Amino acid sequence: MAAPNPWMILPFVLLLTAIALAPLFAQNWWSRHYAKVAFGLGAITLGYYIFVLRDNARALHTAHDYISFIALVGSLFIVSGGIHINGKGEATPLVNVIFLLVGAVIANVLGTTGAAMLLIRPWIRMNQYRITAYHIVFFIFIVADIGGCLTPIGNPPLFLGYLQGVPFWWVAKNCWPMWVVGVGILLAIFYVLDRINFQSALLAGREKKPAPETWKFDGLPNFFYLAVILGAVFASKPVFLREAIMLAAASGSYFTTNKSVHEANHFDFYPIQEVAILFASIFATMMPALDWLNANAREVLGANPAPGMFFWSAGGLSSVLDNAPTYLGFLSALFGVTGAKNISELLAQNSSHILAISIGAVFFGAATYIGNGPNFMVKAIADHEKIPIPTFLGFIFKYTLPFLLPMLIIVWWLFFKN
Repeated sequence: MAAPNPWMILPFVLLLTAIALAPLFAQNWWSRHYAKVAFGLGAITLGYYIFVLRDNARALHTAHDYISFIALVGSLFIVSGGIHINGKGEATPLVNVIFLLVGAVIANVLGTTGAAMLLIRPWIRMNQYRITAYHIVFFIFIVADIGGCLTPIGNPPLFLGYLQGVPFWWVAKNCWPMWVVGVGILLAIFYVLDRINFQSALLAGREKKPAPETWKFDGLPNFFYLAVILGAVFASKPVFLREAIMLAAASGSYFTTNKSVHEANHFDFYPIQEVAILFASIFATMMPALDWLNANAREVLGANPAPGMFFWSAGGLSSVLDNAPTYLGFLSALFGVTGAKNISELLAQNSSHILAISIGAVFFGAATYIGNGPNFMVKAIADHEKIPIPTFLGFIFKYTLPFLLPMLIIVWWLFFKN
């Protein structure tokens, strides 16, 4: 395979720049034309691989990864949108912390996409009298990203790792200490912020006296379709059987769910449409960046890189790329550095490196709106509900750097420093 010209990384850089800055400076224009920008930049890269490098296999492999990614994310989005949770009563800081903790656990069963779409609207309703940007951001941190690091179902990069041969239960066996530390630190920070907000709301008269919590669930038959999707994860052959089962379950859910449930959830396809379009372009335009990394792995990472190098490298790129293909890129780079011939050999000799890539990809995926697919969906729903959430850069400077980064440093210090 011919190495791509480094200049072909430019479409990817332009796409990231547009995603970061266009909503800030030209929001109306971006909302009307983002699909044209995304497809145009993606077409440039695909055309280069097909007609210049004549590497159809690389393009097809990326298309397969994207289809697997969007089938899982999209089916979980549709099915969870058919389940309505109605909670009554006012959310105290302690109730909010418990809710986020439960969401972090559920994310490992329903996936971060399923958990985020199932719980974001109840979360907003619970806190409707004092909802602020940090409620949405910490929901993204904990439920849409870091909570789902205990199973391959939980987070897309771990799912792609499972498809590459990483054993299903290896993830839970090795990731649980980082999960406890990461989720625990973020919940503690959230509790302090929410306690201050709650007391301010009480003084301002915006928060009512907490009422008894009562919960009502509608659309329960959709849990059957969720079970079908989770079962499909284990279907490996023939090709696209897994994705076909997931999409069939999503279709069954959508057409059998009562219209009243979708209306109660304000369900529409815009969030998944935006994710599908932008991430199609991300998967396409990032090929030259990942291929350059793979070809220069030894020069970039060194001949014997420490696990911490992979934690920060895979994590840093996951924050600006989608963390799923970034995980695959660094897994491939690890093969290049070590010379391992298969995943079993790699696990036997370099399990700490794979663990660093896994935790880096999942945890840093929370750092931006584009780090993980569910992040964008939560943002789209919050925008629809008129919640004043931060811009792309505001997310980073107001929340990622002061709150998420210290947790990442502690995780690195405890588990990947040596």
